[in-house]
Amino acid sequence: MQTHPIRLFPGDDLRVALEDVLSQRGLQAAFVIQGIGSLSVAQLRFAGNEDPTELRDDLEILTLAGSLSPDGAHLHMSVADPRGRVLGGHVGRGCLVHTTAEILLALLPEHRFSRERDPSSGFMELVIRRKPPVE
Repeated sequence: MQTHPIRLFPGDDLRVALEDVLSQRGLQAAFVIQGIGSLSVAQLRFAGNEDPTELRDDLEILTLAGSLSPDGAHLHMSVADPRGRVLGGHVGRGCLVHTTAEILLALLPEHRFSRERDPSSGFMELVIRRKPPVE
């Protein structure tokens, strides 16, 4: 495992930037260990809903965690608005960084992640495979 800190800048799309990390580094597996920062727009899909809800405000990222695979990201985030109300859910595309986002990734070069339909849940779920050793 290798750690990889990232800083995102105003206007960056949080999810898109994280999904791009794997292809830029030629990897197939990573975890987001933690993230903090601020957003001007958050796209959160709440449990039981199919579509994300758009939040527009000065939002603080309190937590950010999840997995990254070549098939995309599975991220959860909690944010607080200026009144201290906290909402959380699945991170969608369109979460725009307001001032900064500071994120720590765990890169897993010895693994390959993919998302495949799980017959028991009916959802695309994480499948973890070890890469064969390079000779």
